[in-house]
Amino acid sequence: MLPCFVAAGEAAARPVAVIPAAGYAAWQADQPDALRGWLNGIGFEAKPGSATLLPGPEGALAGALLILSEPVEPWDFAALRGRLPAGDWRLEWQGSGAEVDQAALGWALASYRFGRYRKQPSKPVRLVVEGDAPPRQAETATEAVYLARDLINTPASDLGPAELAAAAEAVATRFGAAFRTIEGDRLLAENYPAIHAVGRASPRAPRLIELVWGAADAPKLTLVGKGVCFDTGGLDLKNSQNMLLMKKDMGGAAVTLGLAQAVMAENLPVRLRLLIGAVENSVDGSAFRPGDVLSTRKGLTVEIGNTDAEGRLVLADLLAEGDRERPDLMIDCATLTGAARVALGPDLPALFTPDDRLAEDLIAAGRAAFEPLWRLPLHQPYREMLDSTVADINNAGSGAFAGAITGALFVREFVTATRAFAHLDIYAWNPKDQPGRPKGGEATALRALLALFRRRFAA
Repeated sequence: MLPCFVAAGEAAARPVAVIPAAGYAAWQADQPDALRGWLNGIGFEAKPGSATLLPGPEGALAGALLILSEPVEPWDFAALRGRLPAGDWRLEWQGSGAEVDQAALGWALASYRFGRYRKQPSKPVRLVVEGDAPPRQAETATEAVYLARDLINTPASDLGPAELAAAAEAVATRFGAAFRTIEGDRLLAENYPAIHAVGRASPRAPRLIELVWGAADAPKLTLVGKGVCFDTGGLDLKNSQNMLLMKKDMGGAAVTLGLAQAVMAENLPVRLRLLIGAVENSVDGSAFRPGDVLSTRKGLTVEIGNTDAEGRLVLADLLAEGDRERPDLMIDCATLTGAARVALGPDLPALFTPDDRLAEDLIAAGRAAFEPLWRLPLHQPYREMLDSTVADINNAGSGAFAGAITGALFVREFVTATRAFAHLDIYAWNPKDQPGRPKGGEATALRALLALFRRRFAA
């Protein structure tokens, strides 16, 4: 059980009155005059998601009050968790099974702390759960988000390609999955030349990470993650401001590894394959150059228009390999373009897919998970922006327009056999604190994708 939960009966707990916004007036009318006066005196407004502490006799803390949104959101309970002092708390509420899941999820997401480098508060704020554990799906989703957040928050000094591979191997070992890596010059021998080219300038060898789990005859689910553990921009060097958050450029790998963990923890009936390209885009005499022409696993040649458009090169080899098996569903996650963030901001992942049904299912899953996605078009006329006079394709679009779309069109070139394919351009970072979403690394789109997998594959 996560430390933010405690089993009923193990400790005394203060109550939290959980009230729908429409029912607040009736609830307040039933309260003692002193409590009604106190709520009016502090100017409490019964807005959805609002919460306050409640006094008892002689000013002692008696409990708390939470006003629910409609429908019930996990962020209601995340906001509540942020208002409460240390101690154990129980919800006075008869929510449905799905609503109880949202309550546990919101509470747990708000309880996350990245504590690797500084001491954390010793007194926990815990939620009483009925039975021996919180709802299973809420716990597996939370553990997956925690894993991804921890990896993204870890600086590149402590998380390079080898450490990312070690994290993936630990997950594989936990669930008995097959695991392997292809490192350094072996990438050339096994025909992953684009991954090798991006990572060869770093003293920390690039590598392909592969995890396989599940019955061979089950539906094939392939997850592909961009694992650029730090991105200097290469010879097209980023300025200091743009380099500041580049420890998060492996966010796609973190999200897909967290997803793989959740899929295995919930024993979804799939043949899971995870492919991660773990590299550092560094600068030395062996770095790939603007104007170079690189080979790829698919056989397409790529002219380098910009060494800072390296993530799509890593994805090119990974997706070509994933596409070879014609999986029933293939998803890639990558912190690919600043253009997607200019268009949609940090919270909304840009979704690209040629499959309309998959787009509809993903958007519905995101809505159900309170993690919306936004579909952008794979507008084929923009493909000419990637034309090259010396190679099959250029890795950087000409001009300043449609950067997210041209990035997705580049990626799409390497997926030709798989019908159900989606590319998610994510940010993997919260620039400010929000309930349940603390400033720092974020598992952007993980819960939406997990909701999709449950709907498509759960027995």
